[in-house]
Amino acid sequence: MDLSELTDQVETVSRNYARRHGITQDATWFLLKLQEEVGELTQAFLMRTGQARDKGLTEQEIDDRFRAELADVLCQVLVMARHHGVDLRSEVERKWLRWTPAPAPTPNR
Repeated sequence: MDLSELTDQVETVSRNYARRHGITQDATWFLLKLQEEVGELTQAFLMRTGQARDKGLTEQEIDDRFRAELADVLCQVLVMARHHGVDLRSEVERKWLRWTPAPAPTPNR
């Protein structure tokens, strides 16, 4: 699955969630929802690293929560980018991948 297909699927879930809960998905909502998810990721990270109470969760449950919160942050970034018309693939290429090291030259023999 490519990024566009993933975004399509995530956006459908997000729209259904908003409709079910009577939420208007405007620019402010996308930013605040992302912030909420980053906060939940932070809490899961702190629990995972022993810097917050475990709330009675097992190590596996804490690890599962951390992974799930990473997914939540990614999904919110995808729908926020789409809402604002941002092509994330192009932006990642422009911002990050331009720093990809060139392959080492092959020695002549």
